[in-house]
Amino acid sequence: MEDIQSVVTIKELYSLDQTMAKPLLEKLTYPWEALPLIKDFVLELGKSLDKDEYNEVDEHVWIHKSCKVYGTATILGPTIIGAGTEVRPGAFIRGSVLVGENCVIGNSTELKNVIIFNNVQVPHYNYVGDSVLGFKSHMGAGSITSNVKSDKTLVHVKGNVDGQSFDIATGLKKFGAMLGDNVEVGCNSVLNPGTVIGRFSNIYPVSRVRGYVPGGSIFKDKDNIVAKQ
Repeated sequence: MEDIQSVVTIKELYSLDQTMAKPLLEKLTYPWEALPLIKDFVLELGKSLDKDEYNEVDEHVWIHKSCKVYGTATILGPTIIGAGTEVRPGAFIRGSVLVGENCVIGNSTELKNVIIFNNVQVPHYNYVGDSVLGFKSHMGAGSITSNVKSDKTLVHVKGNVDGQSFDIATGLKKFGAMLGDNVEVGCNSVLNPGTVIGRFSNIYPVSRVRGYVPGGSIFKDKDNIVAKQ
């Protein structure tokens, strides 16, 4: 069973050299294990940042001097925003957020308790909560992570590999989505609690996703997931 579950580990999903969260993530097995730890990690990391490179623009809000942040964006701490990132008008960053380098946080996009790797785009009307978004992942306009189940029960990560199923209890009530490196999410899709998407996979627009999507796949619907050719 452990071998099957390895498909949803940090090692399989992420290039840790593409995030300032590497010291946190490399100590863990599954990416969702980081969710309760993000706030304290950002607070400690922020204190160590080079003051020649980062401005602490508000209490526990550190923004790299090369960032472009529009005046109508709201950023609460603790938050770190890496070099070259653009935070567009109306963005709402609610805290416990680590944004990497050269990212786009779009108009009316809301972030809460997330790790966002380098070169990630959440550019238009996205909600991303209690999630980890890997290197070069992209969420199309209107796509969101749903981070609490409707019955408020604890989230499980479920999947199937070569006909063998797995079910991992996370112990978490709030769990959005874990996107591996280079994942593309189509417009107006909903990533339901417990979603884990493997590297280089694509999600069709207007999809409802839950559970594990294998790397290198195209998700058309829950009964039609095909390998990329």
